[in-house]
This record gives sequence, structure tokens and C-alpha cells, in this order.
Amino acid sequence: MSTIARSLVRYGYAPVMLLGVNGAGIALAASGYSKAWLLALLVTAIALSFAAERVLPYRSVWNSSYGDVGRDTAHTFVNETLILASVAAIPALAALVPGDGIWPSSWPFVVQVLIAIVVADFGTTVTHYASHKIGVLWRFHAVHHSVTRFYGLNGLMKHPLHQTLEMIAGVAPLLLAGISVPVASSLSLAVAVQLLLQHSNADYRVGPLKYVLALNEGHRFHHLKWAGIGDVNFGLFTLVWDHLLRTYSYDPAREFSSADLGMAAKPDYPVAYLAQLAEPFTRHGACTVTSADNAANSADVVSAPSS
Repeated sequence: MSTIARSLVRYGYAPVMLLGVNGAGIALAASGYSKAWLLALLVTAIALSFAAERVLPYRSVWNSSYGDVGRDTAHTFVNETLILASVAAIPALAALVPGDGIWPSSWPFVVQVLIAIVVADFGTTVTHYASHKIGVLWRFHAVHHSVTRFYGLNGLMKHPLHQTLEMIAGVAPLLLAGISVPVASSLSLAVAVQLLLQHSNADYRVGPLKYVLALNEGHRFHHLKWAGIGDVNFGLFTLVWDHLLRTYSYDPAREFSSADLGMAAKPDYPVAYLAQLAEPFTRHGACTVTSADNAANSADVVSAPSS
């Protein structure tokens, strides 16, 4: 692959996704175009994600199927459908909310979308953090942590009940405030784009923004398989809340392979889609690890201290 193409992916992929795809979505939503255009942008974003991973992969082996493509496609389809359904349901749900809300509908559309992103980022990050601390939530969130390679579709590789919980935490405050359907549509596209970037196998760079934006360089630390070691970098859109919670971690010298990912406490976690849906409800659905195991595993892990 040419040096030019690799350089374009390294420095241009993230701006194209964050500013280009999201910007186009905001412009279309603000102009009242059909939401079908947003679906077209989502398909475009997925195609760009796969293309970037092949031009400049972080790990070439992660571009090959681990027998997980069908499963991840099913997760993506179900969970993206849930997101779109939640947007479509906003008018009906809004009718149940007393009053007109406090949403700043007269403000510039792009500002409204940014406000929605900030609120959703907080709600989702807090729920994500709680899912690593509360056993019953971890049972469902563990589905996401069973991945053993990083690539775009991993972002929506979640149990639908946990996906629904995160949506409620992120969107309920916006609904109560009176968010409009066009703004919510732009937010849903931004979430999808963010998840593609956050789990991407593309070796792109964003410079100092890696300390603020929740992208793949930092999110790989979150997927380290050892209990406690991976309890860092919970943010969806930003790492601001991680800095405040003192759960931020980053080491520029750290390299990642499939041996670092998954769950050390449960390496035999089910792989098939239906089995993953059922696993949280089984007696053995939780992951447990002893202090001795955790200490032994973490001895081999190099991780930057939280700041």
C-alpha cells in the first residue's frame, strides 16, 4: 500500500469521520432531510472503517475473522436498530413528559447537537463505570469484554439489555429536557461513528487530542483482560469524566495483542450470538477472580498510572 494512502489514513481518517461524516449528518438533519440519508451515512462510515483498517492496520491479524463476524454483525444490527427505534419513539415519549421542557431549541443546531453529546457522554460513562462495579450489570456488560481482537464492529458488540440501559442513561435527561428528533438523529449517528473509531483496528493518530477524546489509542487499555487493570478509560465521547474520576490511564509504549484482550477470569466465554444473549442469565454468567490471581496477572502488565 502506498505511503500516501497510509499517511492519509493515519492523519485524515479521524477528522473525516468526526468532522466529515458527523458534519454531513448534522447538516442533513438540520435541513429536514429524510433520516434515510443518515442510514446512508452510517453505511458509509462502516465502509470507511473497514477500508482504513486494511490500509493501515494496528494489527494485521485483527483484520482476519476469529469466527466472530456473523456474531458481531448480529449484535450491530440488533443494537443499531434499538438506537434508531429509540429516536423514532421520541415524539410518542415526549407526549408523556409534562411541559415543554428546557431544551434550547432556538440555539444553533450544531450547538444543540454538541449539548446532546455532552449529556449523553456523561450518562453513558457513568453507566459504563457502574457496570464494572455492580455484579448484576457486569453480567450483561461482560459480553462486550469477551472480544479478543479490536475492529470497528466491536463497538456495538453488546448485550441488547445493556445497550438499552446505556441508552436510557444517556438519552432520558435529553428527553426530559425536550430534545427534538433531528437533534437526536444526529446524536445517534455520532454515537455510531464514535464506536467505530473507538474500537477501530486502524492505526490512526489524533495528536494531543488522545488525552481528551475517547478513541482507540486509549480505549485499548479499557479492554485489557485482567480484573482491575482494565477498569480505566470508560468515556464514550471524551475522557473528561475519566480524568475527574481518576480512572484515566495511558502509556504510549504499551503494545496490544489478542493475548491482552478478553477476560482472564473467563477465557471460555461463549462466542455464538444466542449463547451470549443467554449467558448473563445462567448460574455461571458472572466472572470472578481471586486477589491472588489478579496480582499474578497484573505483575506482567505495564500500565500508566491514573492521572
